[in-house]
Amino acid sequence: MLVRLIVRRLIFLIFVLFGLSLMTFGLSHVIPGDPARLMAGPRAGKSAVEKIREQYGLNDPLPQQYMTYLGNLAQGDLGTSFTTRRPVVDDLKRYLPATIELGAIAFVMSTLIGIPLGILSSVRRDKLPDHVARFISISGLALPVFWLAIMAQFVFFGRLGWLPDGARIPIGIEPPATVTGLYTIDSLIAGDLELFRLSLVHLIMPATVLAYGSLAIVTRMVRGGMLEVLNQDYIRTARAKGIAPQRVILGHAVKNAMLPAVTSLGLQIGLLLSGAFLVEIVFSWPGIGRYAVEAIQRLDYNATMATTLIIALIFVLMNLVVDIAYLFLDPRIAY
Repeated sequence: MLVRLIVRRLIFLIFVLFGLSLMTFGLSHVIPGDPARLMAGPRAGKSAVEKIREQYGLNDPLPQQYMTYLGNLAQGDLGTSFTTRRPVVDDLKRYLPATIELGAIAFVMSTLIGIPLGILSSVRRDKLPDHVARFISISGLALPVFWLAIMAQFVFFGRLGWLPDGARIPIGIEPPATVTGLYTIDSLIAGDLELFRLSLVHLIMPATVLAYGSLAIVTRMVRGGMLEVLNQDYIRTARAKGIAPQRVILGHAVKNAMLPAVTSLGLQIGLLLSGAFLVEIVFSWPGIGRYAVEAIQRLDYNATMATTLIIALIFVLMNLVVDIAYLFLDPRIAY
């Protein structure tokens, strides 16, 4: 059953990416503007602009351009970026690890804090932990992430001077030798503990800002699931038998309450990567979000298509992981 589920979802992924590529291609080409003119510059002559159009196939009919793109995509060629003049695959190798590192740290923070806080909030309902959890849930959903990023920079960098305002490492410091593209891991592989510390310090503020909204959702989902489970008959029966409260909570309630939370956690990974767009702009973080925003501003069709497909791929794969996790959390579930 598990193998059939995975195969079916992977086939479904092909149709999702095809439909998304068609929509993105159409929308990006109806936006007013001339990417050839942007590449050539405002002072370039007509002949130079026309030469760029011919070079990138911009004079071809749109259906032909799209079919050419699909043919190249099937061979693993995402095209050349109009902005960087490099293959988009090379740009993704350069910028994607920064976003993965930021999103992974934010996900770990939201999970390690959100799940215990949601459990504690449900157990201590209407007490101080519950009030704190509800405040985090409301504020995390209500406050825009870009506003939180600006306020964090103003307080922790501008006023207190505790944390750097952005970037992955200080200016003038050489990055570690690329192995994974994640500075924290690569610095450990290189044995450079000082560079690891600097990389981690630069991650704290953007990762915390990015994690706050996800933390609010996780806390809310876990709290709601726990409150529902704690009112079930089998929980009351376990308590009546004299089972220790900690064992009732951790051994009986948490596992059953985690099903909706697992759905939320799976979606949060994709949302963290997409939410990183604004965070990367504010903190000057050289990741795929910032790369995508610059590509959209410059009508860089290939880069825009590639980033859209990458985010969609991550979303679908995370949904697959969630479905597989369901099978282990609740054996009664069948697909």
